[in-house]
Amino acid sequence: MLCRTSLRISLLLLAVSGLPAQEAERRRRIELVSKLPGFASLWDFVAKKGDHFDAIQPRASKFDFHLEPLNPVREFWGEGRAATMDDFPLLGRGPFGQAIRIRPETDATFRPTLIVPRARLHDSPIDVKGPGKSVTLVAWIIRESGNHAIAGIWHEGTDLKERAGEAKRVEPGMRQYALFTGLAANNGASAAHVSENGGASFGDKYARNLSVTKQVIAPRSEPNGDFDVIAMVFDNKKNTVTSYLNGVADEFWIDNPLEHPFFQWPAKAWPREYNPPKSFVRVDGGKLRALKVNPYYFPHDLYTPPSIERGGPFTISRVIHSSRAVGSTGWIGGVAVFARPLSSAQIRRLTESSRSPIILNAAR
Repeated sequence: MLCRTSLRISLLLLAVSGLPAQEAERRRRIELVSKLPGFASLWDFVAKKGDHFDAIQPRASKFDFHLEPLNPVREFWGEGRAATMDDFPLLGRGPFGQAIRIRPETDATFRPTLIVPRARLHDSPIDVKGPGKSVTLVAWIIRESGNHAIAGIWHEGTDLKERAGEAKRVEPGMRQYALFTGLAANNGASAAHVSENGGASFGDKYARNLSVTKQVIAPRSEPNGDFDVIAMVFDNKKNTVTSYLNGVADEFWIDNPLEHPFFQWPAKAWPREYNPPKSFVRVDGGKLRALKVNPYYFPHDLYTPPSIERGGPFTISRVIHSSRAVGSTGWIGGVAVFARPLSSAQIRRLTESSRSPIILNAAR
């Protein structure tokens, strides 16, 4: 395995290194990601720190973003077994040479996820929060089932009353930004969640500020073919959050939003608590007839945790939440964070250059 500092090599060195074609292509793709503005971290599931997946970062970074396995049900409810790295089998190929399997776990006390604990990410480049700060989050996935979280800082809290029962360790929501596969906004789509307060929105018990694509990700039972690339851009200056699927972010409107299972909440809050510019709403007779949800209007800064204890971890595969649902299943071949809003052209180029799988090692 390559250490983090050896990965940032130039294309010129690649040309004369004599590396196998697949390894040269892997490094070319990493170079492409790392040279985009605001690059903060890339988990490619090839770079390792001991037995754990490590993050590729800018050379000057002093932060440790290696991923730890966690079973939130055990951590917060005291049930189930501990998660290990073996709970994330490797595919043997991926956009950067590898991908992890997110299985449809049948044991209700077992919901393994990979985390960077808050103590190791607080005030780091991936801890995007506060006045003027923007973020881009990209994930390379093959979706098998589900519509929940893929990656981000999105601790939904263990303080909600759900069928799973009361948690032994109760914590409030500590949300900042994350990628999902649609939720009830559009099942199977690319969706971008953002939060200004870490908690609920518009009188509901859940966060409800979200952009979502019109197009959905076709589910696959086998990990064949190219990876799908989902991405989100929160642009603080423009007051928008935009969702991308395979480099495309088509404008998307929800008609009759008051009847929608997800967007009824901002619709109910219009025009008092939620009052977007005219370009984001269609009004007839004083009534809200349609709401633009890609891009989605979000006139806030991202939640700023007042302390390490009031901030959530960065998670990949699942988030901490009271319902303890299975979540999204499939394969994840990479996750990247940029501490600035990438342009549509940059996301399109990144997508077009990295969807096909590279084969480096056999699956374990």
